[in-house]
Amino acid sequence: MADHQEQATADPVMARAGQAVMLHHGGDREEARKRLLELWTEVGEDGDPLHRCTIAHYVADTQDDPADELAWDLRALTAADSLTDERVDSHHQGLAVRGFYPSLHLNLAADYKKLGREDEARGHLRSARASLGALGDDPYGDGVRAAVQRLGQQLGV
Repeated sequence: MADHQEQATADPVMARAGQAVMLHHGGDREEARKRLLELWTEVGEDGDPLHRCTIAHYVADTQDDPADELAWDLRALTAADSLTDERVDSHHQGLAVRGFYPSLHLNLAADYKKLGREDEARGHLRSARASLGALGDDPYGDGVRAAVQRLGQQLGV
């Protein structure tokens, strides 16, 4: 994890996103949202897909309205679809785009569930399950797999 953080700080946008995430995890959701939205404005709708994916993914977590959370998670997925393994690897050696999809689809499934759109939630849960093989046997992968299992139980699938 320390290697990941050291490599991430070489990219100022990713470093600032990480700082905002730390604020969010520390309980300052409003400031985190403000900083992430400022970054989004700087990066722009057509900016680096890694930056857009990362920022949108974390902005979603700071939303109060489930429909807004869904919109940001959809932006993250769209950005991931335009990412290349080379770009991801340049940020952190050994990462691949396919490793992003379990979490992205899990988040979308949870968003749709919150909105009462269970068919769409189940569809994204299926996509999350189908992509779980991209995760490593590590705490992150274990956490995503456990969350997929929990949401599957809640959705009865």
